[in-house]
Amino acid sequence: MSTEPPSPTSAPIEQVSSVVIRFAGDSGDGVQLTGNQFTKTSALVGNDISTLPDFPAEIRAPAGTLFGVSGFQLQFGATEIRTPGDTPDVLVAFNPAALKVNIDRLRKGGLVIVNTAAFSTRNLQKAGYESNPLEDDTLSAWQLVKVDITKMTREALKDAPIKTKDKDRAKNLFALGMVYFLYDRPLDHTVNWLEGKFSKKPDIAAANVKALKTGYYYAETAEVFRSTYSVPEAPIKAGTYRNVTGNLATAMGLVAAAQVADINLFLGSYPITPASDLLHALANMRAHGVRTLQAEDEIAAVCSAIGASYAGNLGVCSTSGPGLALKGEAMGLALMVELPMVVVDVQRGGPSTGLPTKTEQSDLLIALYGRNGESPLPVIAARSPADCFDAAYEAVRITIKYRTPVLLLTDGYLANGSEPWRIPDPASLPGIDPNFLTEPEGFQPYARDPETLARPWVKPGTPHMEHRVGGLEKDDLTGNVSYDPVNHHKMCGLRRDKVLRIQNDMPPLEVVGEQSGDLLLIGWGGTHGAITTAVESARAAGKSVSSVHLRHLHPLHPDLGDLIRRFDKVLVPELNFGQLLKVLRAEYLVDAHGLHKMAGQPFTVTELEQAIEATLYGEA
Repeated sequence: MSTEPPSPTSAPIEQVSSVVIRFAGDSGDGVQLTGNQFTKTSALVGNDISTLPDFPAEIRAPAGTLFGVSGFQLQFGATEIRTPGDTPDVLVAFNPAALKVNIDRLRKGGLVIVNTAAFSTRNLQKAGYESNPLEDDTLSAWQLVKVDITKMTREALKDAPIKTKDKDRAKNLFALGMVYFLYDRPLDHTVNWLEGKFSKKPDIAAANVKALKTGYYYAETAEVFRSTYSVPEAPIKAGTYRNVTGNLATAMGLVAAAQVADINLFLGSYPITPASDLLHALANMRAHGVRTLQAEDEIAAVCSAIGASYAGNLGVCSTSGPGLALKGEAMGLALMVELPMVVVDVQRGGPSTGLPTKTEQSDLLIALYGRNGESPLPVIAARSPADCFDAAYEAVRITIKYRTPVLLLTDGYLANGSEPWRIPDPASLPGIDPNFLTEPEGFQPYARDPETLARPWVKPGTPHMEHRVGGLEKDDLTGNVSYDPVNHHKMCGLRRDKVLRIQNDMPPLEVVGEQSGDLLLIGWGGTHGAITTAVESARAAGKSVSSVHLRHLHPLHPDLGDLIRRFDKVLVPELNFGQLLKVLRAEYLVDAHGLHKMAGQPFTVTELEQAIEATLYGEA
């Protein structure tokens, strides 16, 4: 028998094109699980989605504190959704701290659902409330729905043969059921997921399913909402889709590229937020020729990846900002020996330990220049969670073709965020050929391919092709150690020119809008969704605004300079203090403006719309 409830009839149904919901509570309230389940259900019913998990750095922050609030925001809709939304339409707050931290983000007139059981005197004091906001006019600007979720969950589960603490843990499912009713979502997916997750604990599974259904039917029978809402399916291209986070998409892109190249993949990694999920994902892909090593530190991780590449595998290492700083010397070694290797940097707030669970784009300059000597490396960036697959695949293609380490930049927003991903036809993926050299006749370790300037890749143990590698400068062709000044100048130039030849592989730039005009926005990384949405809004209002988003940050696209010169003004939005801005000013001598944000949060569309106005009309 289907667990899908009947269509709601007790409240009028309004059709809306998109909705933003934010769940918030303590780290132990199951906020991330609740948001993920709502996201997956919305994807299954055909909505486009974008998510923003937002959680504290502490594994279990002190309950009821402002800095311990965990949040999960998502936007779902019947149109193309590129961001998790600026202002939520609905806030589900499990305690006073969650309300205090998030209420000002909620649009005026929006809906706030609170668990009244958590609004004790002690919890109000922890959150900094002098009086109970549920009993004064603090929330008069919003629609307030007060439900004793804890009490009602316990009542629903009073006969369940489980502990009281396990009953209380189910309150997030009660709240989820209420929101499922509000937006006419089916229960089937979550019911199936719960029964699978707790297949060895059937009493826990049954209790959580009951809490979910009770929340749904309570919302229906008690008529707690003025209206319910329907969000139609989004028009999307035909194909098979799945919901992916950026870290999972990165892992799948790396594996797909290794499979196409017909070589094994090795990941050397030291756990670090927010890159650790990449290690977790690849550790589960052993059946696809993947081997993983959780190393004792960041330096051991990158050195193990170099060794794997030397042995004829695809060496990969993953990290975040502090780890990237430690890998610099070994990355220079990989550059010197000219072996394939992909370094994935999932950027986070810095410096030092900084903001481990918050997003930032402040590693660009260390990616470009953070090694000793003249050590140019290709640097590319993903622009959305699903795009992490394509960016990872491109990083592997470049590293194998050009025999140089490649830096792939994602960030915490992309890594933890999710969206629907259209699974590609394997036959459509570009070819990747490791082209191992096996014929010893005429072999020179540092001979160059005339097109790419790549040196040969020879597996150790190949008969009669012994050669030396290491960090000392190599003699051109022979690879012997050389201190000759003329040779050093030549080798530095060859390594530079090899990276620059990647420009020959770059497709034409994709410009949103016209190819010339009043204002060009140049973005990179996870700012893509907000920039594109803001530019389309400005163009709809008749403004002469375009945008371009850079996949390749080094070398830059060969068409970029000409494009910049066709616009009167240039605006570069970044989650840093102007790192790409510095590069563009130096490279193209353009008086570009920067829009900087260092808050651990992605840009909102509103912020970019305001910056477009200010730049166009002389207030930048």
